Amino acid sequence: MFRRLLLAGGVAAAAGAGFVRTTPMDPETWHADPEARTRTGRPNDYLVAEGGDRPALILDRAPQAVAADLDAIAMAEPGVERLAGSPEEGHVTYVQRSRLVGFPDAVSVRISPEGGGARVSVWSRSRYGHSDMGVNRARVERWLAALETRS
Repeated sequence: MFRRLLLAGGVAAAAGAGFVRTTPMDPETWHADPEARTRTGRPNDYLVAEGGDRPALILDRAPQAVAADLDAIAMAEPGVERLAGSPEEGHVTYVQRSRLVGFPDAVSVRISPEGGGARVSVWSRSRYGHSDMGVNRARVERWLAALETRS
């Protein structure tokens, strides 16, 4: 009896993981402008924009170059794909899935002109769960730190 319950639990866990890994992310829902958003109030998102967790990043480089650099940084990470938008538009939403289960996080980026440079706003959020244990914040800070080191 215990083995059957254990087997049933394993099958249910595998089915749940398969569902999470293969559930599509609708661009209409997830492709958002970070500058037009506010925090959800849950500990599973991180916003870099006015009124967010920290202000937008301002760089002294052309917006097109910043967008291309950030796209290269994002796409070099494991499990990242573009969901909507493009670097050329200055507005992209990426999806990055966790390695083990495949939990999807949406990362929306807006790069716009600011003075003679570029303004970078980012909103990273989890599709599932209440807390992400700091994953979204760590990702955004890692991407922005890498972006700041580019010339």
